[in-house]
Amino acid sequence: MQALVLGLLLAAVFSWFVPAVRNGVRGALRENPRRIWAAPAVLAAVFAGAAALAGAFSPALTAAVLAYLCLPVGCVFAAGGGGPKRAGALDFAAILLLWLPLEFAAGAPLVPRPAQGFLHSVAYGTAILLGLTLWLGFRPMEGMKFDPPRRGRDFGLPALGFLAVAPLLIGVGMAIGFIPPPHAPNRPAGTMAAAVGLIFAGTALPEEILFRGLIQNFLMQRWGSGWRTLVAASVIFGAAHLDNGPQALPNWRYMIEATIAGVAYGRVFQKASSITSSALLHMAVDWTKHFFF
Repeated sequence: MQALVLGLLLAAVFSWFVPAVRNGVRGALRENPRRIWAAPAVLAAVFAGAAALAGAFSPALTAAVLAYLCLPVGCVFAAGGGGPKRAGALDFAAILLLWLPLEFAAGAPLVPRPAQGFLHSVAYGTAILLGLTLWLGFRPMEGMKFDPPRRGRDFGLPALGFLAVAPLLIGVGMAIGFIPPPHAPNRPAGTMAAAVGLIFAGTALPEEILFRGLIQNFLMQRWGSGWRTLVAASVIFGAAHLDNGPQALPNWRYMIEATIAGVAYGRVFQKASSITSSALLHMAVDWTKHFFF
């Protein structure tokens, strides 16, 4: 059942690639902007149902999640809806309000330990869905590139990016003790093949929506597409991995590797016409690390 819940959340994320879905939501929100307040209520109800499924439901947890979802909506509602927008300070505040509580596992004491992994994934899914609703539906943000691949270049760029960055990540990762020397994969071919889709849908695309589609895109609108923007966005992405294992925390080794990878992901995002391009590169890097190191 938990897998079904996560699958439905992913399906909802992918539905935003469909123009009819995006245009339908935009039309409804233009007709009555106050309808945006239904989004945190619906998503909080989804989270509450998932918590009940995991045996972790409580009124305090539900109230905390509802407050967490309402705060970014309040920022973006105050900024105003309508046609394509250049992101402003309230948009950035809303992005931080979506990201930082997840990054620091706010509310974890309200969740029994056995349910924390599952509910963190559910919370991440609801946050991504709210972000898409806000910046694709209510207040469309320029440059998010949330479209299917449009041309061969959108597949060629991640392939070239992988060829360029993988040797660097391997060399630096081994030098700083982040990864061991490579080894032959010891998992069945079917498991490795299935992991391509799982990593893309469950990790790469959601992280690219947050770190490239929202954070880097915001910086690009303020500073342009130069190296200052790319480096700043990559350092932010790297810093988000300081609290990740397996090494001791803060994991500076992971930050270095993620920052290097973030430069490659960000450059592909800048050059491609679809966010799926940087997500494909992200998936390829994660998949290679998982099975060969």
